[in-house]
Amino acid sequence: MKITLYLFAFLLAAKTAFSAAPGDKYIAIETQHTALVIRVDQDGDPTIVHLGKRLQNAAEYGLLPANEKRGEDYTKIYNSVYTPAGGRNLLEPALQVAHADGNPSADLRYVRHETQTVADGVVLTTVFLKDPQYPFEVMLYYKAYQNEDVIEQWTTIRHSEKKPVRLQKYASANLYIPARKYYLTHFHGDWAREMNPEEIPLTAGLKVLDTKLGTRADLFQPPSFLLALNQPAEEEIGEVIAGTLAWSGNYKIEFEIDPLRNLRLLAGINPYASEYTLAPGKEFTTPAFLYTYSNAGKGQASRNLHRWARKHRIPQGKGNRLTLLNNWEATYFDFNEEKLTALFKDGKKLGVDLFLLDDGWFANKYPRNNDQTGLGDWQENKQKLPHGLGYLVKEAESAGIKFGIWLEPEMVSPKSELYEKHPDWVIKLPNRAEYYFRNQLVLDLSNPKVQDFVYGVVDGILTKNPTLSYIKWDCNAVIYNAFSATNPNPSHLFVEYVQGLYKVLDRLRAKYPTLPLMLCSGGGGRVDYGALKYFTEFWPSDNTDGLERIFIQWNYSYFFPAIATCNHITDWGDQPIKFRTDVAMMGKMGYDIVVSKLDEKELAFSQQALQTYSRVKDVIWQGDLFRLASPQKNDLASLMYVSEKQDKALWFSYLVGNRYREGSQAPILLKGLNPSKKYRIQELNVYPGTNSPINHSQSVYSGDYLMTVGFNPQVDARRASVVLEVTEAN
Repeated sequence: MKITLYLFAFLLAAKTAFSAAPGDKYIAIETQHTALVIRVDQDGDPTIVHLGKRLQNAAEYGLLPANEKRGEDYTKIYNSVYTPAGGRNLLEPALQVAHADGNPSADLRYVRHETQTVADGVVLTTVFLKDPQYPFEVMLYYKAYQNEDVIEQWTTIRHSEKKPVRLQKYASANLYIPARKYYLTHFHGDWAREMNPEEIPLTAGLKVLDTKLGTRADLFQPPSFLLALNQPAEEEIGEVIAGTLAWSGNYKIEFEIDPLRNLRLLAGINPYASEYTLAPGKEFTTPAFLYTYSNAGKGQASRNLHRWARKHRIPQGKGNRLTLLNNWEATYFDFNEEKLTALFKDGKKLGVDLFLLDDGWFANKYPRNNDQTGLGDWQENKQKLPHGLGYLVKEAESAGIKFGIWLEPEMVSPKSELYEKHPDWVIKLPNRAEYYFRNQLVLDLSNPKVQDFVYGVVDGILTKNPTLSYIKWDCNAVIYNAFSATNPNPSHLFVEYVQGLYKVLDRLRAKYPTLPLMLCSGGGGRVDYGALKYFTEFWPSDNTDGLERIFIQWNYSYFFPAIATCNHITDWGDQPIKFRTDVAMMGKMGYDIVVSKLDEKELAFSQQALQTYSRVKDVIWQGDLFRLASPQKNDLASLMYVSEKQDKALWFSYLVGNRYREGSQAPILLKGLNPSKKYRIQELNVYPGTNSPINHSQSVYSGDYLMTVGFNPQVDARRASVVLEVTEAN
């Protein structure tokens, strides 16, 4: 009864607009612990007056100051909820529009707002704004996920002017955050060195994170960040906002310190080369910007996003995943049916669920024997696969495992039948030399005919092979020489390419709702929650060196859960197979090795590790992540996953530096356990012929002891990776 009354009061507060002064309204968008509060003044100007901890007494939102003034706001809209360009604005706009009559300004005033419960624990608030001089409207959407403390925000623009208007900037979100200081952690990299963090203090002016690559938008700079308020970000201490844009194309995220020393945050599609012409009566909807506020450090922010993603975004986020053996490093392009069927038996012997056939299985006129030909010609290569994919599917199933394939359906090789037949389907400039990225070009997915072709490729393969069980969807090229031969609005290309991709994926998911799909883009070139609406998992990096992967997986984990992160054991790096296996186990584990080259102990270890993984994977996939020792700051990396009931945990520790006598020289404090429960600790993945110093002890420890005094996993140069299972003692 108490819980029911609490929820009723909570939802009532979320739906209320409070009036503290005549003509003023306060709209509270609330989750369990967070509030975003919008003030509407007597003139109808909507401004943000709070983003942070939710107040216990919702009526007190009406007492919030106008904008944390530390000086004069000449415009009165520094903290606008959606800043329009032109008129009285002096700062970076969220919206820039040229009206049908050429007027290059906008003025947005509050009309009304609506709040509704759209799902269990999900409340949607819509704020309607209108230009008082033009039939031009903006709707701001705030979807508040109560239990996960995540807000999803997006914008819709529409008008009924006599002629089209030109949208020159159209952000998804415009936030306003007062604090004393601001520390931004953003991530950068390149192929095989993704997600390198860099924390910087924000100073007066504008800091921009963006991309103009079209596809593989994350190659240099992912659309995800951590923003610490008042002090640098720590794992379990301090105020942190984690944000990420759910868009698989060009994006722009701006951080502006305004003249009052407050922070303005704008996020959305990059308007670069993307002016959008909006016809009367049509709507333009931006992608969603996702963010969560934590006053308990980076750890709580990432746990919020993980819970949200598993429950509300990633397909089968609460379900199962398949372990697989990939043939790429075993064969590259050089294979035939005999080689592949032998690998099926290796996969069964190892103990995986599925065999994945990678690049090189298709094209006949221009056979796919290297990366220079064949993309776009998605028929089985008759020389390599004379009996077709159906034969391989049946042979794999006869061997006791499932079968999946690699596709790159958005791309075309210049040397292909598709390019010869449909040169107008290819993104390229007229009267310019073609530039190739990985010897290929990008198909124009803004073209509905190309969308139908790409859908037909995938649907045709699945229709002919209904038990095919997995698709790895790759995207290796960026967009050079951006131009569409068929789009009547060339400046729409970057936007409508991504929209076209989503249309294809919507159709596929409608017909194949449970098919496992891996999101790959030359590694982690397209990892965002726009794409992860359709893909069950993603490939973080082509770099599978065990040591490098600790850092790469660590940094992805701030935004994406373990169940979606594909980690494969390969021959990259010089670490022993135990180390590589232990690292891969921190997510969705798989293999890309030559099983026949494993010695007796390596094979026995790998078989046992897969059995262990099958037993403990739910704790890793569904548990809360606690980072204990950062590889960025220590010669040791340590983290743990704790089950929701706090009765089980998996604890991973690795030596990442090789200085003399480095390792876990002292106990490590655990996190996330129940202080009142008793726990037993046992080492997993012990290599054949070795003994664990930990398993000799049958001691039982309280959660309070493990989180206050800690436990030493005894990591050193001889034990460079240690996996411990922490289990509630009966």
